[in-house]
Amino acid sequence: MATLVDSNVLLDIVERDPQWHDWSFNSLLDAQERGPVFLNAMVYAEVSIGFVQVRQLDEVVKKADLRWLDIPREAAFLAGKAFLAYRQRGGARRSPLPDFFIGAHAALVGMPLLTRDAARYRSYFPELRLIAP
Repeated sequence: MATLVDSNVLLDIVERDPQWHDWSFNSLLDAQERGPVFLNAMVYAEVSIGFVQVRQLDEVVKKADLRWLDIPREAAFLAGKAFLAYRQRGGARRSPLPDFFIGAHAALVGMPLLTRDAARYRSYFPELRLIAP
């Protein structure tokens, strides 16, 4: 079974987060045992802030055996609808949050999402299968 990984899981591993590193690392390994693990442009962009050069991040992606998956336009449309619901519920952000693109992508392609930030995904993508603490 293929899995989409959220940026917070990768950041926990790369930054060796004292609270979440072990959970994120072991959960990523578990997901890889079940099938390929993918990241998309939004996850890549969020993780990139910790790197000086693109090749450094590409090396981490390769070493972690992560695969690239483009975000389909239907997922972008779904992300926009989730953002609209967020704004209607009183959300203050003026542009869609990366989580809306990530959640919409996983929901559209039917992949579980490996994340430790389940609350927003459950609120806006209730059909999405989550791998979360």
